[in-house]
Amino acid sequence: MASRWLHIVQRGKDCVRAGAALWRRDPIWNLDHADIHRPDPSCRARAAEALAEACEDLTLEPVGSGIFEIEDGSDRWEVGVYFLEQPDEVALALLAAAHGADPFVISELPEVDWVAHVRRELSPVEAGRFYVHGSHDADQVPEGVEALCIEAAMAFGTGHHGTTKGCLEALDRLANDGYQPQRIADIGCGTAVLAMGAARIWPVTVLASDIDRIAVDTASANVIANGLDGRVICIEATGFDHPALEEAAPFDLVLANILKQPLIDLSPEMARHVGTGGKIILSGILTDQGQEVIEATRPPVSRWIAATIWANGSR
Repeated sequence: MASRWLHIVQRGKDCVRAGAALWRRDPIWNLDHADIHRPDPSCRARAAEALAEACEDLTLEPVGSGIFEIEDGSDRWEVGVYFLEQPDEVALALLAAAHGADPFVISELPEVDWVAHVRRELSPVEAGRFYVHGSHDADQVPEGVEALCIEAAMAFGTGHHGTTKGCLEALDRLANDGYQPQRIADIGCGTAVLAMGAARIWPVTVLASDIDRIAVDTASANVIANGLDGRVICIEATGFDHPALEEAAPFDLVLANILKQPLIDLSPEMARHVGTGGKIILSGILTDQGQEVIEATRPPVSRWIAATIWANGSR
């Protein structure tokens, strides 16, 4: 069994990325590495953060680093580091060993304009009444649909991922069932495609928040492009931690298409911010993670009517 993650290195105008996988086994690579386990998930996350921070002190400083939880149920983490020049492999090896991680792997990624590439490849997506498309397909929009123009950019949510499509279909079902929410929030909004979908269905103002400033800027641009300026308010926030969200609560409908652990971590705040009889639509989880998220978000009796859980595109 192997333990490793693909890491990127670029030279010249390109960007260099090196990374180490913490406590991961992956048979694809056919390399023999030690596998380290620590019982406390928060301990693993702290170890990954410590390694990423240590990489920032290298003589050749990286231009960026990050840690990522491997969403395969293994409770393992990856560390990714970007450089503009070839990094010191010996220094990286020593850091990985010192932090109990698998060795870093360095490889080169050719310079590609991924946004332009994705725009060329993306085709429109139909999800219930919604028709999600890029500007290059604006002349192909059929009659009788709720069209949402979303450009490929540095934020999640073009409608092509099963979780996003599933959430749009869930919104469509709520509307078909006659539900009429007055207060709606999209937590972890990405491109704001779900918030805009809700605003197209119901004549209310929707709050769309994201922890990432780039995502918020992207969402704001999408809102204007879709003629929903003032109907969808985009804010930078961690979870519900923002005065606008606090003031608007309790919500009749909350959308959260993120990941398993953030959903679980968010569950106490979710319970506090969703009103009695409200609904939540949660997504961004694998099929075998659904029950864990359901248990974590199970409300007190009669707190809200229903939670629609979308796991890997399946309800």
